[in-house]
Amino acid sequence: MSSVTVSKVSGALLQSLPDWVPQSARNYILHTEKGCSIRELARGLGCHASTISRQVKRLERRREDILVDEALRTLGATGQGVAPTGPSGHKSADIAVRVTEADICTDEATVNREARRILRRLVEAGAVLAVARDMEKAVVVRTGADGQTTRTATVDRPVANAMALKDWISCITPSRISRYSITCAGRAALKTLIEVGDDAKLSVRSVTQVHTSETTDPRAARYSLRESPLVVLSRRKSKDGEAFLSDEHVSAGERLREDFELAQIDVGANFDWQAALKAPEEPTATSDAQKRVFAALNDLGPGLGDVVLRTCCYLEGLEAAERRMGWAARSGKVVLRIALERLKRHYADVYGAHGRFVG
Repeated sequence: MSSVTVSKVSGALLQSLPDWVPQSARNYILHTEKGCSIRELARGLGCHASTISRQVKRLERRREDILVDEALRTLGATGQGVAPTGPSGHKSADIAVRVTEADICTDEATVNREARRILRRLVEAGAVLAVARDMEKAVVVRTGADGQTTRTATVDRPVANAMALKDWISCITPSRISRYSITCAGRAALKTLIEVGDDAKLSVRSVTQVHTSETTDPRAARYSLRESPLVVLSRRKSKDGEAFLSDEHVSAGERLREDFELAQIDVGANFDWQAALKAPEEPTATSDAQKRVFAALNDLGPGLGDVVLRTCCYLEGLEAAERRMGWAARSGKVVLRIALERLKRHYADVYGAHGRFVG
């Protein structure tokens, strides 16, 4: 293939592939799917052939990863209607020749927004992303000190493919249900996404903006990305040795937080939560996740709704929440437990005892 042809093929590929696809993956697809030689690719990109060769070999090794292999097969089938190949180079029969936009994330902003949400969950202690071949979505689960697992997030399969291809997550347990953990590149990406995101609620130093109902001035509360206030509270024991918060309480709080993050609610200085929660069905709610957040907070009412909003959604420490709401010291944890019990009953009444997780 001549250099002119390589340039034309590269140009067509750039138009058909999403912007988020790494250059190494583009080179791999040009070489394996479009027939461009390594030397031709190197000349077209102005780099040494060994650079392209290393990229191709590395991605070939990574095709044992279910998400990486799926991403490359799907990307290789875009645009030209070429039947994708598997790790062995044979034509794959388990994927359509023509790939629709539903099979792949075509929007870089969507990838970054969803990655910020999921990577923030994966930096929590004991958290992994789990996926199986027959699962439409990937799920994030966190294992506590007592061995109990809590599902904390769900993400569409194409977004999980993108995160794996960008090397933000890596497979640590390849099996029927593969498990992924965040990589060093993923942690660096999370730091960047938090810093530059248009709707980021944290700065590089893990500061979240908290807005009280009495004032529009933003206030900052520090917390660790590895542990949310709810997780910290769940480890506390009562005098009789029982856990202060049950697994059901933690799950209810995590469901609210997941909906809050999915809703992408603007909690800037001009957002009025008191006005938003006046009606049972808030007219400004534009998504199912927003409607679920408003419904849950309305069911809790003032006080109970405020404390779960601060601790579960804003990730504000309980002591700071007590000060802001004018409560006596150490009274917040009792109110929070009552609020989480009420929230648990709300989800059971609306979605059933074993209703599906949000996402």
